[in-house]
Amino acid sequence: MLDSVLLALFLPCLGMSAVFIVYMCLLWYATNHHSDPALPAKPVSDTGISPSQLDKLPRITGKDLLMGNECAVCLDEIGTEQPVRVVPGCNHAFHLECADTWLSKHPLCPLCRAKLDPSLFSSSQNPC
Repeated sequence: MLDSVLLALFLPCLGMSAVFIVYMCLLWYATNHHSDPALPAKPVSDTGISPSQLDKLPRITGKDLLMGNECAVCLDEIGTEQPVRVVPGCNHAFHLECADTWLSKHPLCPLCRAKLDPSLFSSSQNPC
C-alpha cells in the first residue's frame, strides 16, 4: 500500500520535472540559435516637425479656445492667459510646451492622431 502511494506521488513529480527540463532546453535553443538578425521591438516612426515648421502652426491664448480647455498631452487645465498651440485640420488645442514637445517627435495630433498635412508648411502664409 505504501509503495503504491509513493509511486503515485513520484511519477507526477518526475513527469513535471521532465516537462520543465524540455521547456528550458527549448528556451535556451530559441534564444541562442535564432537566424534572424536583431529586429527592433517597435518599428521606427516618422520624425517630428522641425522648429521652423512649428512656428507656422497657429498660436492663441486660452481665452480664445472654442472647444474644451483640457490639454490632452499633460491632462491639465488650460488657463485663460496660457499660450496654446492649435493643430490645423482638427483644431485640437494644447499647451504650447506640450504640443511643441509632442509635435517635435511625432507629426500627428496628440488627440485624434490625424497626420499633419505637409502642404501647411510649404506655403509662406499661415492657412488659419
